[in-house]
Amino acid sequence: MDLTKHRQILNEELHLIINDYDEFKQRFSEQKPSPHDLSLIDQINQWELDSIEIIKQRAKNCREIATESLQTCINDIEMKFNDLNEQLKQFHSENEFNEINLNYLRNEFKKIREELNNPSNISIQQDSQSFINEISIISLEKRPKFSKGRQNAITVAGGNKQGKQLNQLKHPHGIFIDKNKNIFIADYYNHRIVEWKYNAKEGQIIAGANSSGNQINQLNRPIDVIVDQQNHSIIIADKGNRRVIQWLNQKQQILIDNVYCNGLSMDKYRFLYVSDSKKHEVRRWKMGEYNNEGTVVAGGNGKGNQLNQFNYPTFIFVDEDQSVYVSDRHNHRVMKWSKGAIRGRIVAGGNGVGKNLNQLSSPEGVIREGKEEGGIVVGENGEGSQSNRLNGARGISFDGEGNLYVVGLANHRIRKFKIVL
Repeated sequence: MDLTKHRQILNEELHLIINDYDEFKQRFSEQKPSPHDLSLIDQINQWELDSIEIIKQRAKNCREIATESLQTCINDIEMKFNDLNEQLKQFHSENEFNEINLNYLRNEFKKIREELNNPSNISIQQDSQSFINEISIISLEKRPKFSKGRQNAITVAGGNKQGKQLNQLKHPHGIFIDKNKNIFIADYYNHRIVEWKYNAKEGQIIAGANSSGNQINQLNRPIDVIVDQQNHSIIIADKGNRRVIQWLNQKQQILIDNVYCNGLSMDKYRFLYVSDSKKHEVRRWKMGEYNNEGTVVAGGNGKGNQLNQFNYPTFIFVDEDQSVYVSDRHNHRVMKWSKGAIRGRIVAGGNGVGKNLNQLSSPEGVIREGKEEGGIVVGENGEGSQSNRLNGARGISFDGEGNLYVVGLANHRIRKFKIVL
């Protein structure tokens, strides 16, 4: 009897479940949600719109890069031609040349004409890696992966197209950063030195800007600048006038004359170092003793690619041990000359011109000693005006916090990169 009663109770409970099931089935068939009303579909639709916008922006950027690259090539050809023309005039005026000089002029002029006939050095490359944020549907038990943040930079000087206004630059080259993060800029084709205060919107002229000339208060294509922070004087590599000149409280003094200066540096003992691209050497002077020829500390053995030679040295850097690092431009390498050495050693490049990590191409700013190949810290995205690109990089410098400042010659600006190791 108990079993029969228990079975009856179970049947009643089953009928209740069946009734609940039938009721839910009827309600589900009437209120089945539309897929277009789901939030996931809305997110997918938004991703589609955002991706299309990214593709449009990438296409726009590529068009701008192609246009800028052609203009950069033309500007570079013009600079090379001007430098070659300067050498030609020098040979003619001094009447000191031989067959080697003439062959050099012919070959360099031939290279310039070839570059003019084929100015574009870019092509279309389709990257197999996605540049949009891909999406997929995942289980809530799994976590999505996050991509690394892209490296960006900020413009700290210039960036308002080329010009001579106080918020503009024209083909800047060497820079110097003082302890207060003020930037001193060799504004090459404006024939002036500009100081850009930290976080300022425009610079102020502290030397030159009296038009191009060789008077004591004029500059002619200044290529590098350093600040003697002991007396707050400005020391300038006045390339076009073939001299090193000092400006102190708007008073000028020629320190070194008749030198094809391309780079300057000062060590902790206040010795001044100057690279000479014609004599293919670096000389050192003791501060205040410029009435002599100085001391050769690197090169000085004629033009060449041997370890005791340079081929057009440009920017230089001196470390705590008075070792001299030199950008050996046409040998596509950086050389280190220890104090008192009779020859240097290659610390970067030296494997022919190229873009591999163990190669350089006409180096300008100097990098520190490292391994047999380097690592890209900025500029891995090619030329351009975007925040993670460089265009015509020239001088480089660090501030006290380890931020890297890079001169963008073709973009007429100085960019600051925060390097994260």
